[in-house]
Amino acid sequence: MRTPICDRLGIEFPIFAFSHCRDVVAAVTNTGGFGVLGALAYEPERLEVELDWIDEHVHGKPYGVDFAMPAKYIGQGGGEEASPEHLKAMIPDEHRAFVKRVLDEAGIPPLPDDFDHRPPKAAGLNVDAEGPGQMEVTLSHAGVKMVVNALGPPPRYIVEQCHAAGLLVGALVGSRQHAERQISLGVDVIVAQGTEAGGHCGEISTMVLVPQVVDAVGPDVPVLAAGGIADGRQMAAAMALGAQGVWTGSVWLLTAEADMAPEVTENLLAATSRDAIRARVMTGKPARQIRTKWTEAWDRPDAPTPLPTPLQGLLYGEAAERFTRVHSKDFAGHPAGQIVGSIDRVRPAKDVVLDMVEGWIDTTNRLQSLMADS
Repeated sequence: MRTPICDRLGIEFPIFAFSHCRDVVAAVTNTGGFGVLGALAYEPERLEVELDWIDEHVHGKPYGVDFAMPAKYIGQGGGEEASPEHLKAMIPDEHRAFVKRVLDEAGIPPLPDDFDHRPPKAAGLNVDAEGPGQMEVTLSHAGVKMVVNALGPPPRYIVEQCHAAGLLVGALVGSRQHAERQISLGVDVIVAQGTEAGGHCGEISTMVLVPQVVDAVGPDVPVLAAGGIADGRQMAAAMALGAQGVWTGSVWLLTAEADMAPEVTENLLAATSRDAIRARVMTGKPARQIRTKWTEAWDRPDAPTPLPTPLQGLLYGEAAERFTRVHSKDFAGHPAGQIVGSIDRVRPAKDVVLDMVEGWIDTTNRLQSLMADS
């Protein structure tokens, strides 16, 4: 089942696994797929630690790194006005009062005065300050074979540095027009992500989007299908649409290697596909996530309009410090796609990969049998 992208990257299966957890990345990579570390939360020093760990555990096998560098965000250009302190000061009192009211009404206790705050992380935060350092670290690891940007076109310096180092550059798109623009900017691999997907997503379904993108970029550009893919049947469908592989995310949230809080895992297992909603209330951009008291609160009549990126992400981060400290199940959310409704147990990542491969083979054989019978 090798496809051209497998040969270019030196992998056995065209299964790309996006995860913020290094254990998942290593497990998928060691099983023949291509693990991709979501590096949004890692400043350069921490990213070095994570990539060193992956290198030690994948034994020379290739893997990727994914960044979330939006094309537009408050504080774009860097400098003092892009500092977390300055951006936090831009959050309106109305929004802070609303969040406080929601958490107080839910009985979530305030943070103690001596609470140890972690450095804030949000999509669109510290992009200019940390991006070059993150790339320097990434390029220093020989195992990294592809760098992907999840939010619009990657900055030009990333494309140039990756190509100079012989790395592929990938980007997620939600429309044919996005794909054409990415190709014009030098992107090598297009991830056509349907609206079913978890996290930031557009409005077009995977079944419609993938062939549109395949037709738009031509036969020489690898396209990976994303959104609503967790088993071999869906993988076979993606290949039938012209994709060279599948980009998967939500399925890895419910693997044994995933570093998830117990209450989040419980909510993911209980979620139906209808519970994976698309809203701006986590990051400021439309993102699919499971329904919680946090998402429901922003539908209230007294709720203000969600803020742009990264202000909404900073606001969410402040609230999350309160409700994660007490392990509130009501507020324990996570980005997740509609496929979450098809996952009912936690399994080792290796088993997920092998089951996908077996399912792909079974589905392909069944289709070939149908062709033979006809």
